[in-house]
Amino acid sequence: MIGIIDYGAGNIRSVGNALDRLGQQYFVSNNIAELQRAGKLILPGVGEARSAMESLGQIGLLRWLTNVTVPFLGICIGMQILFDHSDERDTACLGVVPGRISRFDDTKLKVPHIGWNRVNVTATSPLFSKIRDNEFFYFVHSFRASVGPNTIGMTEYGEAFSAAVQKQNFYGVQFHAEKSGDAGIQVLKNFIELC
Repeated sequence: MIGIIDYGAGNIRSVGNALDRLGQQYFVSNNIAELQRAGKLILPGVGEARSAMESLGQIGLLRWLTNVTVPFLGICIGMQILFDHSDERDTACLGVVPGRISRFDDTKLKVPHIGWNRVNVTATSPLFSKIRDNEFFYFVHSFRASVGPNTIGMTEYGEAFSAAVQKQNFYGVQFHAEKSGDAGIQVLKNFIELC
């Protein structure tokens, strides 16, 4: 069973609809005792880093999240808060993935970055199984992670940035898999089929 983490924001309905399309059972909760019964966890996200971290802190999930051992997928802001720090309102994040989230240079680029961009798969990962290299995915964001050792997918928008990361059982995608058509559905299916 998949647990969707509810922290009062995020694309919970869209992710739920995508899981319905895949015929997957899931539940939505912010209760640790309930979430601990999940075989996989998804942290959807829209909004900004500070609000997400504050909401997760208020419901007591911060420390627990860094120690989950089941496959975990963070989407958009759910990926960004896996990192050490976000420049968005100078926010300390979960620290699961080393690195910093910073804003696109809005003197050179239109920010936020909105639209379909190709993802170059840069490392072997089950998350991108059956996905063609340079497939299109849908992005909506103003902040990004630089390309680093945990990058498994890269996109270019004025500069290269991490479209997907993986560290142990933690996966993150900057794009909205649930809004990325068949390719996004395949990413979710790959995540579901882990372990």
